[in-house]
Amino acid sequence: MSDRPSPDPPARLTRWEQRTEVPLFLAGLVFLTGYAVRVLTPHEAEPWNDIALTLVWSTWLLFLLDYAARLRLSGLGARFPRTHWLDTLVLLLPLLRPLRMVKVYLAVQRRRDRPRLDLYARVMAYAGMTAALLGFAASLAVYHLEHRAPGASIVTFGDAVWWACATLTTVGYGDATPVTFWGRVVAAGLMACGLALLGAVTGSFSSWLIQVFTREDEKRPPERRGCGAGRGGAGVEQQ
Repeated sequence: MSDRPSPDPPARLTRWEQRTEVPLFLAGLVFLTGYAVRVLTPHEAEPWNDIALTLVWSTWLLFLLDYAARLRLSGLGARFPRTHWLDTLVLLLPLLRPLRMVKVYLAVQRRRDRPRLDLYARVMAYAGMTAALLGFAASLAVYHLEHRAPGASIVTFGDAVWWACATLTTVGYGDATPVTFWGRVVAAGLMACGLALLGAVTGSFSSWLIQVFTREDEKRPPERRGCGAGRGGAGVEQQ
């Protein structure tokens, strides 16, 4: 029998996440593809609807097995759903899996010595890709919930995409709005995500611009950097 101590639960959970985040992200894309085929294909179109339904349920079963493994490896027991609320939410609503892209990125970067992109580029790339996937998922969900509802203004998938773009960018033209309860629930969630993602992108872009201008200013000779202040000071003395 080996005297080597067994790894603690957080270490085991970290290793599991490093190995599974990327495959699960790909499984999430498969789930999204199956859901899209299920929503956009007419019900009489066989066998595509059956294949799409199989993809949706098989990938969700994979997410359930992963959640059970994380719960066991964490050692938290009944506290796991509360402390890992994002994992629980994504299991119940798999269309929100793009929100886990930060963990996917971290799992990829742990396999490398250094990131390929700087901080600002990473934030903007993550936020942009997350917004695109969430917008597509929300478009599918709202179209599925709305296009047959009485008095609906979102009757085609193109209307749903237009609505998602306007909602994510917080523009809100009002020409296409959900009329069902669950459609408005999806809209509220997309609004919250849109505010957060838009704030991350604009904040990172502004910080990057400030950093660029600061570097350019530091490259100028000291006498040129201070010439403006010197002329201003001389003008004050003459007055």
